[in-house]
Amino acid sequence: MIVLKDQIGQEHTFTSRPKRIVSLVPSQTETLFDLGLEDEIVGITKFCVHPYHLKVTKTNVGGTKKVHKEKIRLLEPDIIICNKEENTLEIVESLKEICPVWVTDVITLEDNLKMIEDFGVLFNKRTESRKWIDKLRFAQKDFMSFVSDKPSYTAAYFIWREPFMVAGKDTFINELMTLCKFENVYANREERYPEIELRKIRIQGDPELVFLSSEPFPFKEEHAFEIGRFTHHGKTVFVDGEMFSWHGTHLFRAFDYFKQIHERIE
Repeated sequence: MIVLKDQIGQEHTFTSRPKRIVSLVPSQTETLFDLGLEDEIVGITKFCVHPYHLKVTKTNVGGTKKVHKEKIRLLEPDIIICNKEENTLEIVESLKEICPVWVTDVITLEDNLKMIEDFGVLFNKRTESRKWIDKLRFAQKDFMSFVSDKPSYTAAYFIWREPFMVAGKDTFINELMTLCKFENVYANREERYPEIELRKIRIQGDPELVFLSSEPFPFKEEHAFEIGRFTHHGKTVFVDGEMFSWHGTHLFRAFDYFKQIHERIE
């Protein structure tokens, strides 16, 4: 018998290792695959695009905010993997009728490593999880050496339009911005993803860099022009939202991407 706590403090008791997994978080689906759990994954969301072939081989159970509960029930999962930010409390509570729902909560880099470590224990993949943790620590150390002599910049990271929303404090995006020496001008707001008025952007920090993300809202050139009318001399940078917001093993690829961003803005 195994008794474990997830990242929101829920205690779970398992009489044996969970062997049928439904993952409702794209980055965590990728992480489970990287830990060697492809055969155990039986259900994923329509947004689980890495690795892409899982979209063909696994059952689509909906999105991250709206799922097909009966589809999940028919898959007879031993465990459902959710995330505090990606999935709603309503979904989590409803799915508990089917089987244990493991909820992750990743805001910091250490939270990310703890999640991978937990998966290693939960699914008896300790060796694989340790290898990934070591790889991520090495990649982070290498990036910190790279960025040590780089200048820091003030920045705003846009995630949505109508209303305009940015990443604020207590978010994984903000954690990675800080690591990259991009000082988030909206980290002083109470909300994690505050709505902002473009006309106030200069008095609220006047960022040197304006990051326009590819997800969840796919910003384009016309949006850069729209926002640019209200910034001073801020440089607009289109960024891959996966690299800044996907936790898990995906972060390993992000460190090289962050190096490329610094090279683009120098």
